[in-house]
Amino acid sequence: MEIETAYTILYSAALLVLGVLIGIMLIRAVIGPRITDRILAINMIGTMVISCILILSLMLKENYLADVAMIYAMISFITVLMMATTYIPKDPTRPLAGPEAVAEAEHEKEQLRAEEADAEAAASSVAAAAATAQTAEAVVSAAAAAAADSAAGNAVGTAAAADSAARASHGDKDKGAEE
Repeated sequence: MEIETAYTILYSAALLVLGVLIGIMLIRAVIGPRITDRILAINMIGTMVISCILILSLMLKENYLADVAMIYAMISFITVLMMATTYIPKDPTRPLAGPEAVAEAEHEKEQLRAEEADAEAAASSVAAAAATAQTAEAVVSAAAAAAADSAAGNAVGTAAAADSAARASHGDKDKGAEE
């Protein structure tokens, strides 16, 4: 057997296999249950046609067919991109229409309401913490004044400062209980 005959048989077998696979992908493109199946099948058909053109280029010894295959590859790529951006939704897990979409939209609204309620609760906790910090600051400043009076030997001033600090802390606690 001559080498040219072996290549001819190899190329013919490859073209036959690719032809059968193109037929299978054509069936998949027609019956594919999802749009993504159809787009992938069309992409595979384009890839196999490019392979067939390249095999024919080798088999017929026509170099211009390689240029045709490259142009076909660019067109196929652009076509698949356009189809994907047109037909594939941005959120593939979300149903596009029907009762499932309505139920999902209601569920999302409930989640947003719950998040808003949590945010309001967090804001009130922050406000309570700020009030507690102000009370602590008042007690510390009164204690500092009492310590300064004590160091100066003013016992009356110390008692008055401690008494005012105690009143300030009890008064703020009563206000927090009322809120």
